[in-house]
Order: sequence, then structure tokens, then C-alpha cells
Amino acid sequence: MKIVTFGEIMLRLAPEGYMRFFQSDRMNATFGGAEANVAVSLAGFGLESSFVTKLPKGPIGEGAVSALRYFGVDTQNIARGGERVGIYYMEKGASQRPSLCIYDRKHSAISECSPEDFDWDAILSDACWFHFTGITPALSDSVNEALLNALKTAKKLGITVSCDINYRSKLWSREKASSVMTELMNYVDICISNEEDAHDVFGISAGSSDASKGILSEEGYKDVAKKLADKFGFKYVAITMRTSKSANDNDWQALLYDGESFSLSNRYPIHIVDRVGGGDSFAAGLIYALISGKDSKEAIDFATCASCLKQTIEGDFNRVTAAEVEKLVKGDSTGRVKR
Repeated sequence: MKIVTFGEIMLRLAPEGYMRFFQSDRMNATFGGAEANVAVSLAGFGLESSFVTKLPKGPIGEGAVSALRYFGVDTQNIARGGERVGIYYMEKGASQRPSLCIYDRKHSAISECSPEDFDWDAILSDACWFHFTGITPALSDSVNEALLNALKTAKKLGITVSCDINYRSKLWSREKASSVMTELMNYVDICISNEEDAHDVFGISAGSSDASKGILSEEGYKDVAKKLADKFGFKYVAITMRTSKSANDNDWQALLYDGESFSLSNRYPIHIVDRVGGGDSFAAGLIYALISGKDSKEAIDFATCASCLKQTIEGDFNRVTAAEVEKLVKGDSTGRVKR
């Protein structure tokens, strides 16, 4: 069972620990990006995953490819060409100081791709699942055209499609996001969102919830999930619920709506090491669980726990196994040393 993801992988530059930008003359260089993170996580769970993008030839592009191959991700359908790899700078927050992300991704190879760079009939010929996020069509009109071609091919081949809404205000306006994403949702079977993305892109609000103040309404989130499903006909809608007590300490929970009933995960307090990639590991956990035949409650529990564990790990990539996730699902949450 092969899962294909499509998007951008970037070079991540981050000060050590909780230092601010240029507080030190050192930055750690790693790679990450929403759909790449999902592919890595799925490979770690033992599934066949393939990441599709465009990268320039040269040491930085090769470094990104090597990072993916290290985790067992199939990279054979990565188009080569263009001038640069996108970069993002990540300053981790602490206590009441929020994290800060700065993008330097204009004119990246993938953003200037041509739809003809990707032969989707060949790429998706042996796939059972296709995943993307709202970040990908925001990169450029040409990327959106390539993505639309992929979605049409996936539907033609009967492939399940999932999307994490992932609105990024630094990439496009709410108005354009709404217009583009509304069209793309016609091809999506499984939608992943949170209350902010649903509001920013589709104008659907979670009632009295206010994430910025840590006020979450379970009924409001259920209403968001049902409205999304009713509007677009999704088979499943997953909504993540994060209560931010500080940059370091969050409560994490999620729900899954299957068109008839709601399944709610346990709520987990997380002392965060690195929250980047938390949503991507949730998406990967949900994909893995549904492909594995888990029911709605089992699937949302697995996805939530996969994300919990990722947020204890430095870098974008999730480095946990399905067995480790299952232990947390079953209640092993004390963090005691394993000997």
C-alpha cells in the first residue's frame, strides 16, 4: 500500500535550544516541510511512502533527497531543476514568548515548477492514497495546477485523497485561499483542520472557542466538523484541538467525524520540545490508522498519540514507531525509563 504526498521540502535553520536569532553564531541545519514530514512519519510506521516535489541539482537539493532516503521515503518521482531550495528560519519560543517562523522560499524550485514536470498517471499508478496540504497550492499558480492534475488523476484511479487545510497567511490571502481550496475540496475524501484554518479559509467558526485565549468548545468543534462534511461531502473530518497554556506547555486532543458520529480522543498534556511537524504527524497517524482498518475511535486515538510523541522530538520529522504510538494509546503515558 503506497501513499504519495506532494509539496515542498525546505532547509530549516534554527538557533540552538531556545536561543533567539543570532544570539549565537551557530544554527542547526535540517530539512522539513508539511508533506515531506507526513511521508517520513508513514515510512517510520512501516508503510511505503513516496514524496513528490521539485528540487535543484547540487548539494542542497541532494541533501534534502538524502534526508528523505535515510528514513526510507521513495524519492524517485522528485523532479530535478530550478535554482534554489526554500529556507525557513525557526526560533523556538519559551513560556510566554511565542515561536517565530520566517520564510525565505520565493523562487524555490517547486514554486516555479511546470505542471508537465509530473507524470501523475505513472506516479499514482500503484498508490492507494494521496495527501497534500493547503500550503502546496499557496506556493504558486503553477503548483496549484500541478496539484489539480494530481487530484483529477487520483479520482480517476479511485485513490483516497486527504488534505490538511494548513492555512498560511504569509503565503496567500484568505480570499484566494478560500477560492482555490473550495475547488480542490471537490476531490478530497478526508479533511484535517483546526478551528483557525476552518474559519480563515471557509468562514466556519467553532462557536465560543477562542484558541488565542485557550478557550475551546467541544460542541463548537463538532459543529465545525459537521459543517465541513455537509459542505463538501467528506467521508471523514478530523479536527485538532490545542490548548496553549504557554509556548512550552499545551493540552492536545482531537475528534473525528465520520458523517454519523463523533469520536473524541483523550486529552494529553504535552511539555513541548518542538511543535513543528505536530500536525503533520497527526495526519500521518490518521492515514496509517485508517489504512490499517482501525475504527474511528481507534484512528483518532492513534493520530493524537502520534502527534503527542512527535512534539517531544527536535526537528520536523517524527522519529517514532507505530509500536511506540500504540503504547501511549494503551495508557503508558508516564514517561518512565524503559530498561
